[in-house]
Parts: sequence; structure tokens; C-alpha cells
Amino acid sequence: MNPFFLLVMAVPASMLIIPFAWRLAPRLGMMDKPDPRKVHSTPIPRIGGWGIVLGTLLPIVIAMKLDPLVQSFVIGGLTLFLYGMWDDAKQISHWAKFSGQLFAAGLVVFYGGLYVSNFPFFGAVPPEIGKPFTVFALMGMINAINHSDGLDGLAGGESMLSLIAIAYLGYLASNSSSVLIAFAAIGGILGFLRYNTHPAQVFMGDAGSQFLGFTLGFLAVYVTQVAHPALSPALPLLFLGLPISDIIVVLFKRIRGKMNWFLATRNHVHHRLLDLGFDHYETVVIIYSVQAALVILAVVLRYQADWLVTVAYFAVVLSLFLGLTVAEQSGWHKQRIGEGALAQLILRLTRDDSASGLPLLVITIILPAFMLSGALFSHTVPRDFGVVAAVLALMIAVETLRRRDSVAMRLGMYVAAVFASYLFIKFPPQIGWPVQHISMGFIVLLAFAVGIFVKYSSQIRFGTTPTDYLIGFGVIALVVFGGIDVKARETVQIIMYAVVLLYACEAILGRYAGKWHVLNLATMLCLLAMAVRGLT
Repeated sequence: MNPFFLLVMAVPASMLIIPFAWRLAPRLGMMDKPDPRKVHSTPIPRIGGWGIVLGTLLPIVIAMKLDPLVQSFVIGGLTLFLYGMWDDAKQISHWAKFSGQLFAAGLVVFYGGLYVSNFPFFGAVPPEIGKPFTVFALMGMINAINHSDGLDGLAGGESMLSLIAIAYLGYLASNSSSVLIAFAAIGGILGFLRYNTHPAQVFMGDAGSQFLGFTLGFLAVYVTQVAHPALSPALPLLFLGLPISDIIVVLFKRIRGKMNWFLATRNHVHHRLLDLGFDHYETVVIIYSVQAALVILAVVLRYQADWLVTVAYFAVVLSLFLGLTVAEQSGWHKQRIGEGALAQLILRLTRDDSASGLPLLVITIILPAFMLSGALFSHTVPRDFGVVAAVLALMIAVETLRRRDSVAMRLGMYVAAVFASYLFIKFPPQIGWPVQHISMGFIVLLAFAVGIFVKYSSQIRFGTTPTDYLIGFGVIALVVFGGIDVKARETVQIIMYAVVLLYACEAILGRYAGKWHVLNLATMLCLLAMAVRGLT
């Protein structure tokens, strides 16, 4: 199974589950209310974890062979999901949460047979040591991500960066299981981030954060101990990175201050950056950048000695915490920089619709044309594409009778854009002129138009966010990945095309929210063409 398909299945599954759970949140008591330690001022539903967990596990159950290890992951993930829902609704004790974590971790170790058998610096260790250590480590990772979930997009973004590195390392080992699980989890997170970008509409809650910590710990052990034993066993320090160091420093501060170990406080990295005067976006991007540096080091140093991996890890995290401590003790506070003449000129441009009118016209022409070309002129449309397109076309037809701006229409646009990218690259039109070069030229032009539109559009509905940083990092990683491995270039090109088309969809949806426009018509025609060609 191509991991790309799990990603395509996971994203819409997550995006569709969250609005359904949203309606249930008030009835179930899953509303996160403001308090002095939190940064939001109104109650927010804690149901994003539904999209992350179910969006990840459904494609895995459908597409993967359910051997004991995968079974232990699925059952353990569902257990943490249920315990997390319980906590999100009733605020259960820490000991009750630990019992669920212990069951999930123990299931992976003692039923799935996954445990650490090769320690950094020490080499091989007997199961009597490796198994209990693995249970402890998995529980530690679950709580590390759980405690890092303090700002919109933070825990999801950190986890996504780690999963990108894990997927790449799994690919190098030709281990499909690790790549498939990582891609499914990335899809679940992307669907969730659609609703969690600041200001967040939903939070992931314990149901989501515990599952992400469990997934990262599971894959870290699996990739380094089973899938690719040649990797340094110290590597999880780097690609699990910042959440580990953050929770250790927080626990140290609580112990030194003689506080309750489990009492929530405002001394996590994100709280400290906010207190230094950084705004929400700046804080999240700073943490993303540190985490990105760590996962890049994980890929670069994957075969190096344990001591070098460990030194690299401590060099990064100590620099961060030393910088925070010096800034706090010196009374440093970030100052807002006033706008000069250039900034005023840019501001006037952003308020002038003429600066974004031409790019919007380019987007409005190229995007529908590209989607329709992929549906109508690709050499082949697979049957499974036809089935999905037919179901979506029917859903849109029903939904549009009720309202204009439906979830089904938005989902249909996303799927049509992704399918068109895949068909254009995988099954290009069989004509005499160089289709690939021409399509690449149009994609570059479309990407340029989207960039200009985002920069100079006066609309509020479309603005750059920390999620765009994640996507940019992922695209760069894919470009590097494609340059290293010739076989991966086709997949890289598909994903790059899809990213550009999806951003173009967002640009048009942001400008014409709730109104019928050419993209609506193109989406319906595109889905119908795929359905007819795929099913006949």
C-alpha cells in the first residue's frame, strides 16, 4: 500500500469527524474553560483528538495487515483515546490516566513484542531490563506530548515534524509498516490543524495528545530497534526532542519549588516565551524551529556514534533553556518595533485589492483548468478513484440543496485537487508535447500567484500561520528526499503539486466564502468525470 493513500484517507477522515464531534462536545462536557494558566478567553471544545485518533486508525485498519504488533498499537491507541475522552469530560485523577497508559504501553511490549533491546552506550540488554524500560519510556512520551499541548497547533506541529523524520528513516530501511503508520498519523494531524490554527476552534484534549505521544514512542522504538537496527539507539533523543527536555525541566522546577509533581503550572517553554513578550505565532514558530533543528540532526546523524547524537541533543536544548534563563534573569522583554516608511507602504499595499486582483485571476483560471485536465485527459483513472469521486459528487449534490458553503463541497475540492495531482503525474496524457514540463510551469506560476495573493490580500480569512511553516518544512524535506532517491521523485512531485493546488483552493474559498464561483462548478465536473471514467 502506498503511504500516500493513507495520508489522503486520513486527512478527510479527520476533517469530517471533528465537526461531528463538535456538536457533541457541550453535551458531553468536553469544553475547555479559561483559567489564569491558559491563553484562551472563551470555552473551546476538546474534541480535536477524535479527528486525530480515528483519522489515523481507520486507514491503518483498512489498509494494513493486522499482525499482533499493529493490533497492539490500534487497541492501545483506542484505549488512550477512551481514557482521554473520560478525562476531557470529567477531569479524572492522574492515577486513573496512568492506568490507561500502563495498559496501552504494556500491550505493545508484552503482546506486540516491541521493546528496547539495544541501549545507547551499553549495547544489547536482556528482556528483563528492556521490557520494563520500554513501558516506562512509552508512558513518559505520552505525558511529554500531553504536557506540551499548551498553544494552538503546538503539540500537533511538534509531533508532525517528528513523524516526518520517522517516516524518512523508515523509508531508508524499506520498512513499510513504520512509513504507513507515520503517514496516517501525519494525515490525522493535518486534518486537525485545519481547526486548530490560532485562534483555535477546537483543542485536541487528552484524547489526542496521549495518542500522539503513544504513536511517537511506539514508532521511535520500532524504527530504531526493529525496522533499522543500524540506526543509533540514541536517535529518539533527537526526533522526540523538545517535549522530552521540556517535561524534565518542568518536573525539576516543581521538585525544587516543593510543588505537587502533577500540578499544572506556567513554566513550560511556551509559557516562558509568552512571558518574555513573544506573541502566540512567534512562540509557536520558535518552538517549531528548535524541533525542526532536532529532527534534521536526527536524519543527518542517524548512523553516528551514540555520544555524538547525545552531545548534539544537549547542545540544542541547553542553548534554548540557557537563553530563556538568561533572558528571564536579566529582565529582557521583547519590544514591538514601530513601522517605518517601508512598512507603511507594504501596509497600504495589503489594503489595496488591486495588488491581489491579478494573482486571484491567475488562480481562478489555472486551478480549475488543472483539476479538469487531470480528470479528463489523464491516461487512466483507477476504479477506487472513481468510487470515491462518485460518493463525493453525490454528497455535494445533496448538501448544496441545503446550503451553499458545505463541508462536502470543501472536502470535494480538496480531494479533486489531490486526485488531479496524482493522475497528472502517475498517468499523464499521451500526447506528443512535453506535458510534464508544461504542467510544472503552470504549477510554478500558480504557486507564485498564491504567494503574491497571500502577501497582499486584504482579506482576513486567509493569512499565513505556523501551520504554513510546517507545510513549508515538509515540502523542503520532500525536495531533499526526492533529490536523494530517484524512485521517490514521482511521489515528491505529486505531493508538491497537491500542496500548491490545496493552497490555491484555500485562496479562492477565503475570497468567495458562502458564494458560488467557478471552482464549485469545476469541482463537480472534475468529480463526475473521474467517477464516469473510473467506473466504466
